[in-house]
Amino acid sequence: MIARLTPQDADFFRLESTTHPVHIGSLIVLDNTAGGEQLLDYQVLVDLVESRLPLVPRYRRKVREVPLSLGRPVWVDDSRFDITYHIRRSALPSPGNDDQLHELVARLGSRPLDPSRPLWEIYLIEGLAGGRCAIYTKSHAALVDGDAALEIGHVVADAAESPREIADDRWRPGREPSDTDLLLGALGHLVAQPASAVEVLREAGANAAGLIGTAGRTLDTVASAIRSAAGGAPDSPLNTRTCRQRRFASAVTDLDDYKRIHQHVGCTINDVVLAVLTGALRNWLMSRNKGMTESTVLRAVVPMSGYGTEPRAGRTLPSEITPLLIDLPVGEPSPVMRLSHIAHATADDGRQRHAVRARTLVHLAGFAPASLHAMSVRAASTFADHTFNVVITNAPGPQTAMYVGGARMLEMYPVSPLLRNQATSIGISSYDGRVCYGLNADREAMADIGVLAASVPESMEELLGACL
Repeated sequence: MIARLTPQDADFFRLESTTHPVHIGSLIVLDNTAGGEQLLDYQVLVDLVESRLPLVPRYRRKVREVPLSLGRPVWVDDSRFDITYHIRRSALPSPGNDDQLHELVARLGSRPLDPSRPLWEIYLIEGLAGGRCAIYTKSHAALVDGDAALEIGHVVADAAESPREIADDRWRPGREPSDTDLLLGALGHLVAQPASAVEVLREAGANAAGLIGTAGRTLDTVASAIRSAAGGAPDSPLNTRTCRQRRFASAVTDLDDYKRIHQHVGCTINDVVLAVLTGALRNWLMSRNKGMTESTVLRAVVPMSGYGTEPRAGRTLPSEITPLLIDLPVGEPSPVMRLSHIAHATADDGRQRHAVRARTLVHLAGFAPASLHAMSVRAASTFADHTFNVVITNAPGPQTAMYVGGARMLEMYPVSPLLRNQATSIGISSYDGRVCYGLNADREAMADIGVLAASVPESMEELLGACL
């Protein structure tokens, strides 16, 4: 099967570089014991993922460039698809701790995906203390759009210990096209749609790294529009040139605490999350001895989840993502006032942006956060890099236990890519009564990412004490 990449898919594919990987990651920690027996091993994971590939057909396709750049790249079936190439195993020196796990995830996340194969990898990480194991997934941002294509983690998790059965599609790869086939197909497309020639000419003379948005608008065009609406971002150590290597850290808090503040104050839970992060960022800046006044802010791109009207399994799944620019009042010393400022900002700004649709998510049960974070990164990329300081994605997850191959999921952390000149990216997912923060960061610019992670529960405790 051959399908042309959408303009935004093509933009993400071309943004990939050795120093700037743009894959969506997810780290899942599981309890891998039951009666003293190991539940999930490498072969079980391979069989499980292989059985779910019919739900994510793009995961068996690779990208081929069109000769002479006469059109956008295309998705084609990988004639030599080998699932064992994509699913790998690693182990920590037993008993491995969380810091060692985070270091491994950072190293794995620093490696670009192989562009000659389908753009994804899954790692089974064994050796964690307490009978735990972990699964780290990485999927290229071009691969997942949350609508026509979901993230693999969305369909691998189950709501019961026994994996659900999926009908075997008996997949066989289609014939892989030759360069001549791709060239003739592109010429035929140009003849049928002459307007596409304008796009081809523009791409031939433009720097691919400057293309943003589904209409192929240039970076300068978007920058001008955003600058006139919101102005440039404040100066911050969060904006700097980045290297290839990464660091990763995490934090976990109780969802009930957010609900208590939400009910007492009357704001949204997302407002509470942003207030907690604002307090954590304030503490981190103070640890760096950065001078602040009460008016000091950091500007965040915060893709917000909207909700459809079709319930699934007793809940309503997000049906759209709306990107917002929000000023986080890091200079404000009062946690209550920080929350108040944020609540007003989200209420005022929530009606000003167009939404990114997610029709598929509404109709397909599963573990939605992985696909939602992918959509959020896409939404955030519509802003020029000098107009914000940090990307914060927040995706609600199921509040009942989920399983992978019979092993119960304990925690899940998003590992969002760094956009250009962004020293860190923060992803949050709620799951089974917990709120999990994944902090992906540049290795050189954010050697103190652990300080920011440790500040999250401290900020939650401060806000809770001030509000209740």
